[in-house]
Amino acid sequence: MGTIVLLDLIGGIALLLWGLHMVQSGILRAFGSDLRRVIGVALRNRGTAFLAAVGITALLQSSTATALMTATFVGDGLVGLVPALAIMLGANVGTTLIVQAFSFDVSSVAPVLLVIGVIAFNRSARTRIRDLGRVAIGLGLMLLSLHILLDTLAPAENAPNVRALLTAATGMPFLNVVFGAALAWAAHSSVAVVLLVMSLSYSNFITPVVAFALVIGANLGSAINPLIEGGGLKNPITRRLPLGNLINRVVGCALVLPFLEPLVKTLTAIDPNSVRLIADFHSLFNLALAAIFIVPLPAFAKLLEWLLPKPAISPDPSTPVYLDATAIGTPSLALTCAARETMHMGDLVETMLRQTIVAMMNDDRKLVSEIERMDNTVDKLHEAIKLYVTKITRESLDDREGRRAMEVISFTINLEHIGDIIDKNLMELAAKKIKNHLKFSEDGAAELQNFHRRVLENLKLALGVFISGDVKIARQLIEEKIAIREAERVASENHLARLREGLLASIETSSLHLDILRDLKRIHSHICSVAYPVLEATGELQPSRLKALDSDAAHSTSGKLAGEEMR
Repeated sequence: MGTIVLLDLIGGIALLLWGLHMVQSGILRAFGSDLRRVIGVALRNRGTAFLAAVGITALLQSSTATALMTATFVGDGLVGLVPALAIMLGANVGTTLIVQAFSFDVSSVAPVLLVIGVIAFNRSARTRIRDLGRVAIGLGLMLLSLHILLDTLAPAENAPNVRALLTAATGMPFLNVVFGAALAWAAHSSVAVVLLVMSLSYSNFITPVVAFALVIGANLGSAINPLIEGGGLKNPITRRLPLGNLINRVVGCALVLPFLEPLVKTLTAIDPNSVRLIADFHSLFNLALAAIFIVPLPAFAKLLEWLLPKPAISPDPSTPVYLDATAIGTPSLALTCAARETMHMGDLVETMLRQTIVAMMNDDRKLVSEIERMDNTVDKLHEAIKLYVTKITRESLDDREGRRAMEVISFTINLEHIGDIIDKNLMELAAKKIKNHLKFSEDGAAELQNFHRRVLENLKLALGVFISGDVKIARQLIEEKIAIREAERVASENHLARLREGLLASIETSSLHLDILRDLKRIHSHICSVAYPVLEATGELQPSRLKALDSDAAHSTSGKLAGEEMR
């Protein structure tokens, strides 16, 4: 009996967490970019920041998501720390609203939400309606899970093993706080833990004092996740906000823990309902902390700046600039971040390609080494973008988002290949030229510079095609591929002509000259790859590059063959 009750309890908790995840992901997908914009506007002063955060977190049901979004703004230097801290105070209050709603008997709404959600998700062609359908399903599952938990916990008196386990786990107030914090940290949600505590209290599994301790522990645990989530939080400036929120929670726990019993007596006298008691305490705890901290926020911000000073060293150039971990739940926004980082990678590759001809013609050893280091940066950015887009594709993407994800991956691969050709081929040729004191002929040097300039200009066109999807420029890029092929042939023939003339500089640099042309042509092939998805989407690509013979040409060819056979 005890085992069955325990399994049902675990299943109910899992369903609650999944429902909460569906609500969060649905809201982020439907309104993620809008919510970020609201946060950006609201971060002008403490008052608007606090109120905006209450509303946004009430929708998201995740103070962690709000913290990560706001921390990104702080890390980018777009907002001050004081309004960002006010955002977190409002976010903590916002998480209490859904708990307040669920403290009333609204279980009968669950079937309605599930039906509406399934219809909206399956029948609607509009992405936002489908996302809102996901939200409705998530809310329905949360209500259903609470119903399951209450039904599971009702016969607890017949399951002494389960009661003994929970009693042992929640025997002392301090341990209760630690236990609640651990649950909230593991679940990534204080809301889920507070709802679970409400179910346990309703079934008389735990006393109100234990329930209060678990609630303040849940508030503490939810402040730990933003500190350890996301690569962007390695920046000390970005860590200031989640650290401030954690300090806020720790202070709250320290202030409230000694007075749990008086608080229970006071609130019970106001509302004896065990479920409402916990919801009210959860709300009052966060409102009280907001009231205590909202005024001295400037001084608190200075303390955090002292604890986490701005790093004196320059940032690592291989660190991604635009890959926002908080945008993963909003695929369209995350793909925009990935595209911006790809453009950053493209700018580095463009710089490498531009400097290549300078290093080659001026015999600049230092510049050769610098270009080789830049390729290491390009490789690291490529790896970061690839992993980021992989995380995006784990979400449910529509056809347009799926195509864009593949375009980003494809273009970053080609940019990385260009960097490798520059590093492992062209820079080795430059080093060989410098070591052997070789000089191109005047005509040969001009020829290489013109060919290089054309390839560089087409790389700029490719970056434009990637970001805009312009069909006209994509078509121009493919036409340039044919022109570059012809230009390489002409340049090679001109070089061979100089060899026949016995020009000494051309003889000494012959293999060097032809290898540079070949590598620049290979680079150009990778550059042109960005045009194919754009032209394919508009139906402008032929299935084969082979020319189809028209009927007259086919007839003429067959006639010639027949005549040859007769002769």
